[in-house]
Amino acid sequence: MGRELGPGFGVGEGYAWYRGVSPGGSVHRHAAFQLVLAPRGEAALAGPDGGVVRGAALLVPPMTAHRMLSAGDLLTIFVEPHSALADRLRGRCGSGSGIVAVPELYRLDEAELGRAAALPSSGMDPRLLAAAALLEGPVPMDLVAARVGLSPQRLRALARQQLGMPLARRRIWLKLRRSAEALGEGRSPAEAAAAGGFADQAHLTRRMREMIGMTPAAVLRVMHVPPASVPGAAGDVHRNGPGDG
Repeated sequence: MGRELGPGFGVGEGYAWYRGVSPGGSVHRHAAFQLVLAPRGEAALAGPDGGVVRGAALLVPPMTAHRMLSAGDLLTIFVEPHSALADRLRGRCGSGSGIVAVPELYRLDEAELGRAAALPSSGMDPRLLAAAALLEGPVPMDLVAARVGLSPQRLRALARQQLGMPLARRRIWLKLRRSAEALGEGRSPAEAAAAGGFADQAHLTRRMREMIGMTPAAVLRVMHVPPASVPGAAGDVHRNGPGDG
């Protein structure tokens, strides 16, 4: 691989990443492209039917059901679907929209990742990109549609056609990104939940497991925060790494 991200968890413009051990997990889906790179050996992902895809670099399109299999060291990158990097990934998904091996992306490095993830998609309707930007705040969806000159029905159809998911999932992803940034700043899970606009820590935990397969406590552990300092960590029944999302 090119220049590598170090162990831990982080959020950049248009993407988030985790590097560490994968203990495996349950079937899940999330509102982002997922790249799984194996610095040594190979990664393995299973579809909902149990079929396993292996390779040094694997790609999961948004909203594709899958589960992680256990591995010693993986770099997992979540790419927001409205970015230029997502355009590049979209072209490698094929017609089946399932998990695919992408060995040509194994050498993707951090600098390249950051540049491509920060740029907007060149293939999406500008009105959809404008609507996605408005979701940073608590704007009702019908008002979002009106501001970009579309009916709510047309905006929903455009999102499913070009993003591959409802815009509501995009809003949840943005909230999770704010919470992840707060965790990266050393704030507690409860504070991170508030920063993301979640009702409470339990709500954040559920959404984080649903969307990226990690809990706030798991994120803090890979960031080398002692478990004793993580509220509820000792009895956290959701102690899984990236595998549910």
